Parts: sequence; structure tokens; C-alpha cells
Amino acid sequence: MKNFFCFSRYLFSLLTILFISGCNPQNLENNNSLPSQSPEKNCRVIKHELGETCIPKNIKKVIILHPYDLANSIALGVIPIAHTEFTGFPTPKYLEDKLPEIESVGAFDSPNLEKILQIKPDLIISYTQLKQIYSKLSHIAPTVMIKTDYPSAPSFWKERLNNLAVILDKEDISSQLMDEYWKRVNEIKEKLGDSVNSMEISVANTSSEYGIWAYGENHYSGSVLKDIGFEHPESQKGDYFYIDNISLERISDIDGDVLFFVSWERQDDQTTLDKLRRNILWNQLNVVQLDKVYLVGFHWHNSDIFAINAILDDIEKYLVNIP
Repeated sequence: MKNFFCFSRYLFSLLTILFISGCNPQNLENNNSLPSQSPEKNCRVIKHELGETCIPKNIKKVIILHPYDLANSIALGVIPIAHTEFTGFPTPKYLEDKLPEIESVGAFDSPNLEKILQIKPDLIISYTQLKQIYSKLSHIAPTVMIKTDYPSAPSFWKERLNNLAVILDKEDISSQLMDEYWKRVNEIKEKLGDSVNSMEISVANTSSEYGIWAYGENHYSGSVLKDIGFEHPESQKGDYFYIDNISLERISDIDGDVLFFVSWERQDDQTTLDKLRRNILWNQLNVVQLDKVYLVGFHWHNSDIFAINAILDDIEKYLVNIP
């Protein structure tokens, strides 16, 4: 009997050690098993790309692991406790007055798991490019994976906002945001009248890393232009998200009746653009000679609802409210 008690005590101690070590952040890196998440009385079961997650009601500490979802979360009235960020890029100007001070948990493609563990969130909202760490995140807190195909379909930004709203139980606010979007789109169409059908809009960018490229019809900005009724130039029509590797000899591919030229708002991007604008081939573009080139910000590149509304602001500013 004495030996039995000794063995029981030893077994209990061993199990305790194994349990504690399983919760160690270092072991999170090595645990690839998907945790079982059974529905509870005080939670909502959400289906997502990697299964089902039981989200507690009255969540207070949310971590967002994609910058686009961060902006949408704030638009839906939920301020996360922490987020990831695009390293090397400044906060876009269109978001400067909208983002409160929120703790960072690293780069969006390599979040710091140990820091996330220390914060003790109620919910983690991740995205499918981080599926390899889903089980590790799920051991920290209930985790939902939002689908983020790349390149994505034109309507993807609408689906992404709605998916986040379902997760956060804010579908009423999402519907209101989309109603406001369509109201603005229809007002712009009405003000522009028949000119919409005869105006080809080009959207392009340049950087020292990637040269010159155009934003295709399948890009988020392309979906906004299509909702209003604008056409892309022939060189940009088709199943394109980006049209990249545009050489100076092919720079006419970004020509149009109007050119919205995007900046990532870094000093290096301004230097690259200044160099391009001094080139004789740039100055031979029809849109340049007509003075219909409009320099716009990072929002034309992004897909959150604040970015989409900032695109509409530019369209109103340059194409509708003309003196």
C-alpha cells in the first residue's frame, strides 16, 4: 500500500509537470496539434477557414493580427488591445486621426507569440497566411482565421468587413457602413451623369523596389471604380489584381483620361516618383499633357472601410467637385 501511494504521488507530480510545461510559450512553438473547442453556454460558435471556434460573449481583450482588420475593427466600434503592423511603412495619413495608441505584437507576418501570451487576450483574430501557427494561437485564446486570398476577388473587401463583423457580433454596424458606402456611390454616379461612361480611369504606382505597376480591375480600388461605373483603359482590363513590371517603354499602359497615381507615403517613394516625372516618356503621356494626374495616398492600395471611403473622397474632390 505504501508503494502504491508513492507511485500515485509520483504520477500526479509527473502529470502536473507535463501540464505546466505544455503551457510554456517555448512549447507553443512546437505544438502542432489542433485543440478541441467544445461549445459552451456563454459563447458563440463561429465557423471559419480552419474549423469552429467558441467565442466568449462580452469579450474585452481582442488581438488583431492583420492591419486591414485593425482598421475595420475600429470602424465596427471594437478597439483591440494589441495588433500587428507593416514594418517599414509609416501610419497611412488617412488613418492618423482614427487609430488610438494600441500595443504592437510584432510584424503582421511574424507575430510575437510570447508577447501575445503575456497579454492574455479573450480572442485572437488571425488570417489564413498564419495557419501554421493556428494551434499555438488557439492554446493562448480562442482564435478565428479570416480568409485572405491573394490576389483576391474585387468584392473581397466587402466580404472581409462582413466576416469580421460576424466574428465581433457587429453585423448591424457593418450593414450601416455598407449602406453609407452605396449611398455615396449612387450620389457620385448621379452627379457625374453620362460622363461616367466615357471616362477611363487609370490607377498606378511606382517604387524603387518594384518599378512601375498599375492596379487592375480585380484590385479593391478597381471594385470601387466599377461600382461607380468607370472603365479602366484597355491595357488594364481583364482578370488582373496588379499589372506589374511596366517598363518605361510601355509606360503608355498607365495612360487614361484620368490617372490616380498612388504613393506609399515614404520619402523613398517620393524620390522615385520625382525621378519618373522628369523622364521624357512620362511627359508624353496624354493624361500628363491634359493635367489630369492626381497624386493620392496609401488608401488606394488598402481595403479597409476607411480606405474605401477615402478613395470616394478623392473621386469627389477631383472628378465631381470641379470648379
